Amino acid sequence: MALTVEERRILAAVNTGASSLSLVGSGFIVLCYLLFKDLRNKFSFKLVFFLALSDLLCSFFNIIGDPSTGFFCYAQGYSTHFFCVASFLWTTTIAFTLHRTVVLHKTDVDDFEPVFHLYVWGTSLVMTIMRSIGNHHAHIRAWCWSQSGLAGKVVHFATFYAPLWGAILYNGFTYLQVIRMLKNATRMAAGMSDRALQSDARPDMRALNRWGYYPLILIGSWAFGTINRIHDFLEPGHKIFWLSVLDVGTAALMGLFNAIAYGLNSSVRRTIYEQLDLFWPERLRRWDLPLRSSKLRGQQQESEMVPLKMQEQQK
Repeated sequence: MALTVEERRILAAVNTGASSLSLVGSGFIVLCYLLFKDLRNKFSFKLVFFLALSDLLCSFFNIIGDPSTGFFCYAQGYSTHFFCVASFLWTTTIAFTLHRTVVLHKTDVDDFEPVFHLYVWGTSLVMTIMRSIGNHHAHIRAWCWSQSGLAGKVVHFATFYAPLWGAILYNGFTYLQVIRMLKNATRMAAGMSDRALQSDARPDMRALNRWGYYPLILIGSWAFGTINRIHDFLEPGHKIFWLSVLDVGTAALMGLFNAIAYGLNSSVRRTIYEQLDLFWPERLRRWDLPLRSSKLRGQQQESEMVPLKMQEQQK
């Protein structure tokens, strides 16, 4: 059973609302990068910037697409596909950077920037071109995202969901190694009498807890979409409305989830607090105690996205 006109209208509203939230969240991270020189000087946050930029453009094309108009239908479908693929590929570069820094103790991650750009934008372009060959866009949901026909569905799955779950598996495996390394280092520090080493381990544990959620972002954003695609394979003539709502809503919120998890780390918050202090009126200083206490807490730990100091190197 196909979706009714009213159900399509609801899906379009869910898509627009969720994409708008992602647009705002991603735009905030992009704006912070452009405004604050301290953040631009950090290679790790440069990767976060390109992640947020991809999410911003993905959300933008999600919003402007109009399934009733042929040109905008194609523009939305291909552009959304390109930037969504780029988004989850940028998360793999961040995972690679953390693994190389924390587990392999390498400091040459900056040299990989050209390779990252070639890998992300090149792969996204190839996946988008492959998706366009021999396929016709259909208004399967609230926008021109899927193709009709078995061949189109197979191509869509191969050019989007296959690399997506490959990225999820890679991120999960990589962060598992990073977390295991930090746990071993923390146990070593706990067994030492040097309190300074134990104090240094606390920020690492806060970062560890945060990293554990990173792979869950992609899973939470695309699990319902994957289930919906599989169901569409098995029963192509039957649409489940509530599953489509979850599919559309969680996928469109990916940019917001990434902005919160990757972008709003201690380094960003500390930079924002410092900039606010420069323009904060003197007569209002007494009212900003919560802000200052948060700033002090931020200064006691390093950014979650910068190379960590490993206890083994302190011997």
